Amino acid sequence: MELHLHSHHFTHRMPDWRAAVLAGVVAGAVFLVLGAFLMAIVTGQDPMVQPRMIAAIILGRGALQSPESFSLGIVLVAFVVHFALAILFTVILSLIIASFSLDSSLAMASVVGIAFGLAVYLINFYGLTSLFPWFAEARNWAAALAHMVFGVVAADLYMRWERRDVQSSGADSGSMG
Repeated sequence: MELHLHSHHFTHRMPDWRAAVLAGVVAGAVFLVLGAFLMAIVTGQDPMVQPRMIAAIILGRGALQSPESFSLGIVLVAFVVHFALAILFTVILSLIIASFSLDSSLAMASVVGIAFGLAVYLINFYGLTSLFPWFAEARNWAAALAHMVFGVVAADLYMRWERRDVQSSGADSGSMG
């Protein structure tokens, strides 16, 4: 049995973009379901609060004040913004994972994903509140947990779905597997 010790220094390895996008979509969906469930339990809030907060990033504060309890337009904008950000965050995470060879084990990818999710939570709910002050209202352990679950799901799915032969892009074209 051969033991491989992986060095986690910077490399020029590119991530598998397809795996990053797909992992972002799935992790984003998991985040939405878990976040809505946890926020309903923790705060007892209307299920439309979270989509309104997300849609207000693009539509402005007016999205928070809409008198209707359900608005298809707000939900569609929220989904577009949410999934665009989920994909963007997962692409960033995949760049970190690939660049530092953090996909050496599922445990390593999971730890990195949890830390990344927590960092995204802190940036969103503390750093960006100067631009989007309504995010401060959603600071709680449930939102932090949903972000950490997003990170671990994104990292784990990226690792499971990445194609390493795409990353080498012919660098080992003369060798047999």
